[in-house]
Amino acid sequence: MNPTEFVELFGRLKASAILRTSDAAAAAPAMEAAVRGGFRIVEFTLTSPAVPARIAECSAREELVVGAGTGLTVEDARRAVEAGARFLVSPIVDEVVIAEAGRLGVAMMPGVHTPTEMLRAHRAGAPLQKLFPAPGLGPAFVAACLGPLPFLNIVPTNGCDADNARAWLDAGSHALGFVAPLFDAGEVLRGEVDKIEARARALLQAVAAG
Repeated sequence: MNPTEFVELFGRLKASAILRTSDAAAAAPAMEAAVRGGFRIVEFTLTSPAVPARIAECSAREELVVGAGTGLTVEDARRAVEAGARFLVSPIVDEVVIAEAGRLGVAMMPGVHTPTEMLRAHRAGAPLQKLFPAPGLGPAFVAACLGPLPFLNIVPTNGCDADNARAWLDAGSHALGFVAPLFDAGEVLRGEVDKIEARARALLQAVAAG
């Protein structure tokens, strides 16, 4: 899957499941619960233990597209893609890492918070722009940015939940990333996968509503 194909798929499915956990044993069951709940685009943060193994497991499944988050260096990018990641995510804009993602043939989604950072990421070759953290204006901020910059593909990944998912999308967001509203840290550690699966279904229903 090349970057253009991923951007199109993400824009069609509208949601990704993003897992950050300190417990290596809890990661696979938690993400599997999200997959049972309907998620097809999944992301493991590189700050979690044993991430290459989790990426490799998911990348072997045809129905899933797996990515790696919190990538800060060229080495992070290479390690993730070698494990099977088809997209890379970072909390910041780094032109060197964006260029490496392009060289590796995967989509890059750097973190941005201002229109200037969004345009900087776009011009550096990032086809998606991760809105992080969520601004105080909420969905209205996305709509305001897209007015003069309609070519951007903004993906909020903080502050999105079942109550406001539709508002973010109606404002023009390309897609949404769900972290804490999907993966409650306590439930992940306790292995309460039924609750995670139920939350996944509720979030995707909210995304599809309207």
